Amino acid sequence: MWGLSLSETIEAQRHPVAWDVAIIGAGIVGLACAWALQRQGLRVLLLDREGIAEMASRGNAGAIAVSDILPLASPGIIRKAPKWLLDPLGPLAIPLPYLPRIVPWLWHFWRASSPSRVKAATHALASLMALSERETAALFEDLELTGELRPNGALYLYESEAEFRRALPGWRRREEYGIAYSQVSGGAIRELEPALSPRFVKALRVEQWTYVSDPHKVCRMIGERLIERGMEFRKAEVRTMEPRGERVALSLADGTTLEAGCAVIAAGAWSHHLSAPLGDRLPLESERGYNTTIPEPGIDITHELIFEEHGFVAVQLEGGLRIGGADELAGLTRPPNYARAAAMLKKSEGFFPGLRTAGGVQWMGHRPSLPDSLPAIGQARCSRNIVYAFGHGHLGLTQAAATGRLVADLVAGKEPAIDIHPFRPQRF
Repeated sequence: MWGLSLSETIEAQRHPVAWDVAIIGAGIVGLACAWALQRQGLRVLLLDREGIAEMASRGNAGAIAVSDILPLASPGIIRKAPKWLLDPLGPLAIPLPYLPRIVPWLWHFWRASSPSRVKAATHALASLMALSERETAALFEDLELTGELRPNGALYLYESEAEFRRALPGWRRREEYGIAYSQVSGGAIRELEPALSPRFVKALRVEQWTYVSDPHKVCRMIGERLIERGMEFRKAEVRTMEPRGERVALSLADGTTLEAGCAVIAAGAWSHHLSAPLGDRLPLESERGYNTTIPEPGIDITHELIFEEHGFVAVQLEGGLRIGGADELAGLTRPPNYARAAAMLKKSEGFFPGLRTAGGVQWMGHRPSLPDSLPAIGQARCSRNIVYAFGHGHLGLTQAAATGRLVADLVAGKEPAIDIHPFRPQRF
């Protein structure tokens, strides 16, 4: 069905190349693809202009949130968006000068928010998350990194009964896919997390939620393990690529050209710069996220805490308490607006009465966002030897291992582990 496998293609080449697969992008998705491909015995080259896990994978909230199966595009978000957009420091922001550039993305987002499309996207995400739960466990076990996982669960927090009731329909949809949760009220919330303010009257506890000790450290450890097993890493910028028969040629910024049997584009929010010249113009946007990491916060929390109505989370990592989230659709080149990180930190002072914020370090990262909340996983229009693996939004760490498995299936010419039709890059 999928044509010759990569191993058959390599065997058939007159002049073999040094690498079976070149992966562009050394974030968690690129690393997971490298792991899955290396397990098939393939020679892997990993390329990144900054280094391993130096972009979005460096400073995220560390969540492996397999329960997060609801797409961002939905009728509920469409109703909330006008209110949020009126607050420049709220959960969702689009700088006015950037608005004309993002109109096509917003149009696709509006289309994706219809009930039928939300239902289909939820089904696709649930399938991807179920695969990711299995593959993530396999990745961490194989690389002897299970000690870096924190299976402590998450608490979704609500400040009023009305706020809680508004959230329940989404949780009932999750329940249809076997995602369990339990209600916690009043003083029982403080028994679970004593540092929280009594302003939170309701919470939903999700045990099917894990976070890592530190996302940057964990990604670096994955990279080190893969290099020990034979993966080659090069710090280099790939400018363009093109099919050459049964190979792919990659042109680098330093003027050199490399060839591999297959190429995987996993360059996060920059991936469309490589896919567009290949004939696949995807509406990829940077969903910019902000956070502050406080080394000595004066409080301890156990769960990952989600302040859903405010659009951010708090999680205790090895390096301190990280408070962050929010969505800013503002592209790749606009300077960071760290007032957004400061606004979340200010709110957190009311959520955690004992919080000390001195010494906090701010960060901004570019999440690669497609308007229907589904990643692009599949082959390029121009060549079956170029595979896309990007557009995971704020769920890159969660969906990385599943993506790696699907990419490896495609490269090997196998039937993918799940139906990848919803994730086809040409769906737009």
